[in-house]
Amino acid sequence: MNIHQKIAYGIGLNILSPCDGISGGQVACRRSGIPINNYFSSELDEYTQSITACNYPDTKFLGDIKNVKGKDLPKIDMIIGGTPCQSFSFAKGSKIPSFDDPRGKLFFEFVRLVKECEPEVILLENVKMTQKNMDVISNTLGIQPQLINSHLVSAQNRKRLYWFGIRQEDGTYRTILIEQPKDKNINIVDILETTKPVKNDGYFRGGKLTEYFDEGKRKLTFESSSLCKQVAVADVNGHDILKRVYDINYKSPCVTTGAGGNTEPFILCGASRGRYNPDGSTSQNLELRFDGKTNALTTVQKDNYIVNPNELRWRSLTVLEMERLQTLDDNYTAYGVFRNAKDYDPTLHEHLQRKKISKTQRMKAIGNGFTISVIEHLLGYIVAESKQLQNLTIKEVA
Repeated sequence: MNIHQKIAYGIGLNILSPCDGISGGQVACRRSGIPINNYFSSELDEYTQSITACNYPDTKFLGDIKNVKGKDLPKIDMIIGGTPCQSFSFAKGSKIPSFDDPRGKLFFEFVRLVKECEPEVILLENVKMTQKNMDVISNTLGIQPQLINSHLVSAQNRKRLYWFGIRQEDGTYRTILIEQPKDKNINIVDILETTKPVKNDGYFRGGKLTEYFDEGKRKLTFESSSLCKQVAVADVNGHDILKRVYDINYKSPCVTTGAGGNTEPFILCGASRGRYNPDGSTSQNLELRFDGKTNALTTVQKDNYIVNPNELRWRSLTVLEMERLQTLDDNYTAYGVFRNAKDYDPTLHEHLQRKKISKTQRMKAIGNGFTISVIEHLLGYIVAESKQLQNLTIKEVA
């Protein structure tokens, strides 16, 4: 019975996820309606494992990918994962992305498991990289990558490559060609908890700007993209890229694994209001509220500000907002169950043993993960074909 038949008849799949992280693959499978028999997670990080255990307690944890053997597993229907991207990322600056980095070599462990398990479907996610490295992955897997920017389904500018294939009778894989997701037109403002500065959990740190750009000097950041618009510079230490403050009516830059140290995206807080000047003329001013209330919603979004920089404030995105950028459920990463901890008691219900995950570890876990709605879009092609089979079967029975 192939994977389409199993999904059509509600028979659970056996899914293996190398470098599983917070089990974004499992989230996407369940959202897509894919039935799961066993979900095997290969992951070393104790915090991401604990988050997965808290959300999906039936997950089978396998530990180090290098110790996972196909012969020890039942028939695997699908392998889905994202081997560490840091060794390939252009964000590493002058260092040339390559497979020489130990993290890059984990890709070949992914390949080994594909050969040993012979799954019907494979899905691998990674960052944009050099053509040379991309060719190595494509030639090894026998399928071609497809580039999708998360901005189509979220408020985040996040370009990723997806190798998505289905096994043929000769044992090779064929690329599953997909269309780009429909643009949901989601911007930062749509995922915010509030437009005011947040004073809890360290999100309000001084907050003044050292520079604010008028309309003519607005900076379109990240590959000259119009998706993210820098409107100011924050008064924080660090490289210039860490000081950028973004307009909430545009996209957020890519969420990374940076934990603390001003690495979260910064946003501008305030609302544009028309006001009279002393000479009787009017102008638009960016005004802030600190009373915990939001301004009334209107039918327009103003983007031409005349402001006094000393009155402006910025804040970083909250962890919950970063979860929303990755299209996770709110507070998905808030708690974990540490099964390897000394105080873990297998006789107690795990809900009673949940522990709060720190902001730092949550940020790291979120930045390392999938944009769930993109994975859901990809898996939708498998589900759609399964539904066609199901409808055909119903017609035959009738």
